Amino acid sequence: MRVLVVEDEKKVANFIQRGLEGEGFTVDVAYDGESGVELGSKNNYDLILMDIMLPKMDGLAAIKALREKDVESPVLCLTAKDTVEDIVAGLDSGSDDYLTKPFAFAELLARVRALARRGTHERGAEITYADLRLDPVAHKVWRGDDEIDLTAKEYALLEFFMRNPETTLTRTMIAEHVWDYTFDSFTNIIDVYVNYLRKKVDRDFSKKLIHTVRGIGYVLKEE
Repeated sequence: MRVLVVEDEKKVANFIQRGLEGEGFTVDVAYDGESGVELGSKNNYDLILMDIMLPKMDGLAAIKALREKDVESPVLCLTAKDTVEDIVAGLDSGSDDYLTKPFAFAELLARVRALARRGTHERGAEITYADLRLDPVAHKVWRGDDEIDLTAKEYALLEFFMRNPETTLTRTMIAEHVWDYTFDSFTNIIDVYVNYLRKKVDRDFSKKLIHTVRGIGYVLKEE
């Protein structure tokens, strides 16, 4: 899952970013409302975390601007304001949930996962392809009866493949969904991680599932 965090307090933004990346999320960060709208409308995010008190453009105005641009990503408001009026204003602006500061990361993570499960893809549901099985809630993967031990980045990469089976995924598409906007597209890190994944998913099985599309990218398919 790819998440945008819009938060001007850098310590808070870094805290959220490190925590979510530790859970396997890909995280971009913007430190003001205008940058949040720019990133949110340019990229496809599974979830946006939006602080309310932001420079250049406040969070409520940023959410309205995103909705006017037909951005449908779920939005979780983060703010120190907790009156009924503030909560109603946040929800009326187009947000989906509201979390007051200070908060425990465990609570934030629970809200993030709950909002993600509301999406059209039912992200909390188990995903299967051929004899591969992925549990997005427990972050576990099996091939047949064998559980496969993956790093957070390998897991994110495989989840992207399994949500887009039999579709050729370019390196740009993979970079945008599994890495973040600062990713250096001139490195070979994607190829390196695909090779790591192949060793764990395909090496001990006669039927290979991850295939190279020469000059374009990769595809998850049965042959």
